[in-house]
Formats: sequence, structure tokens, C-alpha cells
Amino acid sequence: MDDSTTTQVVSDAVARLYNTYPFPPEPILDEAPPGYNWRWYWPTVHSFCTGAAPASAAVRVLDAGCGTGVSTEYISHLNPEAEVLGIDLSERAIATATQRCQSSGATNVQFRQLSIYDVDQIEGEFDWINCVGVIHHMPDPLKGLRALATKLAPGGFIHLFVYAAIGRWEISLMQRAIALVQGSHRGDYRDGVQVGRQIFASLPEGNRLKQRERDRWAMENHRDECFADMYVHPQEVDYTLDSLFELIEASGLEFVGFSNPQVWQLDRLLASDPALLARAQRLTEKDQYRLIELLDPEITHFEWFLARPPYPRTSWQNDADLLAAIPIRNPCMEGWPSQSIFDHNYQIISLDEKEFEFLQACDGQNGLHKQPSATVSDLLSQSGLSLEDVRQLHQRQLILLHLPQHNP
Repeated sequence: MDDSTTTQVVSDAVARLYNTYPFPPEPILDEAPPGYNWRWYWPTVHSFCTGAAPASAAVRVLDAGCGTGVSTEYISHLNPEAEVLGIDLSERAIATATQRCQSSGATNVQFRQLSIYDVDQIEGEFDWINCVGVIHHMPDPLKGLRALATKLAPGGFIHLFVYAAIGRWEISLMQRAIALVQGSHRGDYRDGVQVGRQIFASLPEGNRLKQRERDRWAMENHRDECFADMYVHPQEVDYTLDSLFELIEASGLEFVGFSNPQVWQLDRLLASDPALLARAQRLTEKDQYRLIELLDPEITHFEWFLARPPYPRTSWQNDADLLAAIPIRNPCMEGWPSQSIFDHNYQIISLDEKEFEFLQACDGQNGLHKQPSATVSDLLSQSGLSLEDVRQLHQRQLILLHLPQHNP
């Protein structure tokens, strides 16, 4: 078969899987979904990628490979001024996504059954593309990423997520084992789920594959949809750090950073030996990433942002710029108002009295609109915080900062 025929065969097989087991299998609600994911909220995405909050919330968003619309629904509710489009190969997934958003009252979203390879059929460009857990299931991930790149507006961002080979080693072995046992029945996904569950049940206690499934994945994999997505998928490419950056460099887009940066800090692993940590930190940035990948086989995926240049970067190291900025409290936190809250990553943090009072003063400000808003300078005159304290609040994503020219 030629490349185009192979691509179509694999794409059809992927569509059959998700028509059999629509994914993700989250329940449909009659209200907005609970909680938040800061990677699905445009102001925090823009702030993470550029350092500053956006000038406008009226953006065009593509959820590429939206599945049953769980991410699309969140994006729609968290960004009510956005225009959102979800696309997916699976007819049944699109039907579920449409029902999901209609039920919860997400009115700023549309869906189309469409391959990522065919995004040229969509008019115009997008400010922001979400593509999570998708391109690694495409027969040609680079072709898919390059197709998305053509629809990204200058200054736009795309968030991606792919599987990591080292952290999914046991999963890969079980995938191959199930395929061997299935033989000519491979492609019958219900049979694949049955075979997989039989293998796990039959393996002796202490078996590494059985233990890994029990310790790490069993809670979500009690649902057949999740088990099938993990173990009987007809197409999967797992990445190493090196192959990931080969993909990024070939995409024509610019790497902004991992969207879980705390995972990629060496002190998380080597802080108990300051001399060794200092030596490791002298490595190049990519070699530091490579070291973390090797030392932490629990990393099961890579998640990161790419940008289509040019896009602004603001470090806020200039005191005058920071003093003139308009701070707003990041709405991606749970338990507010309180000095003990869940932050943007759902990690419990404690605010001291001065930080809490500063965030209270930031609460309700909106740099996107023209009503008067207090600057950092205004608020510092009323609090005991320093400029460095404000920088730390920003670095911890507890506040967003608007550039003064965005608030005439």
C-alpha cells in the first residue's frame, strides 16, 4: 500500500475504536463541569507563554481530536467570549460531544467530524489550538502537527500531549502481548479488552506488568473505554525526549516550554546532594531534561506549548514595567478566599497574611475592560509586599499581569 492508503487504513481503524468505545467516557452533566484546568483557560495559557495576560478574551480556539468533548466543554465554559470548534474522526464521539455541550449550556462551540490531516477545509486561523493525547495516535504524527501549524495564527499557541516511551514500557509490552494472543482477531476491540483482562487475571502475583497495572492504572481502567484506549489501540507512537524534540524542530513551530514545568526541575530529584545538583545544573537545558527522563521512569507523557512566532515575551524584571502592570487574581484556584487554597495545579499552598491581602486587593480587577484598575504600584502602597514578592506571586501563577497599554 502507498502512504496515503496506509494512512487511511490506520485512521479508519482508530475511528472504529472510538466508535466502539467513545473516549473519554465522562458523564454528561446538565451544568458547567466542575473545577478548572489552567491549560484550558486562555488568560492563563497566554500568561504562561508570554508572561502577560492577553489583550482580549475573544479568541478563536480549535480542539483538535476532541473525542467526546470533555476538554471542549471545559474550554467553552471557561472562555465564554471565545469561539470554539471541536473536530474528531469518530462520528459517535462527535455526537456525544455535541450532546455534552448542549446539555451543559455551552453555546459558543461547534463540532465537525474531520481528520486533523484535513484541517485545511476549515476557514481561517486559530489563536489557540488544544491537541491533547491525539497526534501519537496518528499514522504520521509529524504530518498531523504540520497540518495544525498551518492553522495557527501568528502569535498563536498550541498545547500538545504525547506519550513517553520509558514511563509506558509495561503498557507497551502488554499491548504487544494482547495483539499476539488476538492474532487474526486483532481489530476486534471488544475481544481485545476481554483478552487483556484475561491476561492480567491469569498472570502470577508479583508479575511486573500486573503490579504496574494494579498500582498505577487500575482505578481508571475499570472502565472498558479506558482499558481499550490504553491497551488495544491500533496506533500509538511513544516518544523519548530526543524524538520529541525532533518532532518539535520539524514542525516549524517554536518550543515555549513544558506545561508541567515542576516535573522538569532537577532539584525535585537531586536536592539532597547540593554539589551533585549544581554539577547537573551545568548541563545544557536539553541535557537536564534528558537526565530527568532517565532518572524518573514515572514520567508517562510529555505536555508542552508551541508558538507560531512572532509573539511577545515579558519577564517583568524591569521594576518600572512591573509597577505599572495591572495585577488580577488567577481564577484557577480552589478554596478562595482563604489563606489555605488549592493553586492552579490543585496543590495545597498556604498564603501569609500579606500575600492574602494583596490577592484580595487584586480580586475583581479585570485588565481586559476599560474600568479603572489599580496597578502594582497602587497596591504596594497599601501592603507590606515587595516587588520581589509580587514577582513570586506571578511566578507561582497566583496572579496574572496585564501590560499597561492593554488597559487604556
